[in-house]
This record gives sequence, structure tokens and C-alpha cells, in this order.
Amino acid sequence: MAWSEWQKVGDFTFTDVIYEKKYLDSGGGVARVTINRPDRLNAFTDHTISEIATALDDASHDRGIGVVVLTGAGDRAFCSGGDIAWEAGGGLRRQFYHSLPPNHYLRMCRKPLIAAVRGYAVGGGNHLAYFCDFTIAAENAIFGQNGPRVSSPADGYIVAYLTRVIGAKRAREMWMLCRRYNARQALEMGLVNSVVPLDKLDEEVDKWCAELLSVNPTCLEVLKASFDSDVDYMAGSMGRMSSLMAPDFFDGPDPKEAADAFFNKRKPDFWQFRPSKEQK
Repeated sequence: MAWSEWQKVGDFTFTDVIYEKKYLDSGGGVARVTINRPDRLNAFTDHTISEIATALDDASHDRGIGVVVLTGAGDRAFCSGGDIAWEAGGGLRRQFYHSLPPNHYLRMCRKPLIAAVRGYAVGGGNHLAYFCDFTIAAENAIFGQNGPRVSSPADGYIVAYLTRVIGAKRAREMWMLCRRYNARQALEMGLVNSVVPLDKLDEEVDKWCAELLSVNPTCLEVLKASFDSDVDYMAGSMGRMSSLMAPDFFDGPDPKEAADAFFNKRKPDFWQFRPSKEQK
């Protein structure tokens, strides 16, 4: 059993992702989507998400592909979430109220998805990883959420689905406290399937891909859809809670304070906008 070399898919001209395919000599292929913004720790914008969606759609309709791998360029980060400059420029508002969440495209992909994680998988990068069917982590992987820390009021099924993965208490801990978890901790809590040395990550991913390609591809597609149907009732829920609980949030001071604190490398002070009754 041997693999062909990775070959870029020539039908697309992408700027933010690298899209490749390779094949086993025994039959079946793998598509790999690499977020290629290493200078930004592979943070995404709406343009990045659009390119990921296009690549996943192509893989879904390629009968020769049985597995899709999602990863990030370089060893420092799988994905660090939404690009702060993009978010500060109105990206969050557009994402919450006028776009589909990035996780939607992972769920709509018909082929099993493996997240291959090196370095940081935080914020949007973390929930991209846990929405994949499998997550394989290098020993340098770091997982966590950023929402409350950077004034990103994530809601809906991108939050709720984590309770299916690691349980309600751990999910609330991860989202509300914004703690960081190393690869071994992530394995213990069920956030990842396997942890390997950094230089063995590609080899481990190949093993999982070969195992998936050894079974019936149609059955895998049916199984993936069946597992994903468990959260179908949550579809379209992103933005609902934030619009109900904080309809004017993106026009308020919190996002501006979060962006200013990030760019000036200081701790944000959100309580300055919420004086107590005694202070009024």
C-alpha cells in the first residue's frame, strides 16, 4: 500500500487556502484543505471561509475522494480563529447576521473530515476542529476559546455542540473561562482522538485516512449524515441568542475596547462600561 504525492487541484485559484489531493494505490483518495495564512496564525476572514467552502464542496462531489483533511500551514497554528483586524472592520457583524457559520460547511461536507492540528486551535479554530469528525493533534497543540476575552458573542450550535463532544460542564468551562488546554488534556476530555509527536502527525493522519478508505465510502457518508442529524434542530441558530440578548452589541463599546486592547497588547477593561448602581 502506497500513497501518491500531493497534487494541487488545478481548477481553483485560491489565495488563503491550499487545496490538494492524493490517492492510495489500492484505491480511494484524500483531499487536504490547508489554511494558508501562517503570518496571521492561520486566522480566517470571510474570504478564507468562502475558499474552504468551495474546496469542501468539490471534495464532496468527487467520487474518488473518501476523506478530507483540514489543517493549517506551518507548525505554530492550526487556526487562531477570526482575524482580529477583519473582526474589528465589521467582520463579526457580517458573520453573525449575514453569513453562514464556518461550521456549516464542515457539516454539509459528505466525506468524513479529519482535523490535523499543530499548534494553536483557539477561538474559531477550536470549534472548526471539534466540528470535524475526527481530530488528530500534535503534541504542541493548544486548544481553547476566546469569545468573552475578545468580545465575540458566539452563540447557537457552534457553542452548544461542544456539549456533545466533551460534556456540558467541560464545555461551559472552555467557553466561559477561556482557558487553554494542551494536547494531552484535550485527549483526556475527549476533544481529540489521538496525540502524536509533531514530526509524526502526517504519518498518523495517513494511517487514519487509509483505515477510512478501507471501508465502504457510501456507508461512511450515511453515517456522517446520521451523526450530524443529531444537531440538525440547531441549524440556523447562530446569531439568534446574541440578537435577542444584546441586539446593539456590535455598535457598543465592548468590541472597540477588545480590538484596542488586542492591538495595544493590554488587558481589556469591559467593566468600565458597566458602573454599579452605587457608582451611578
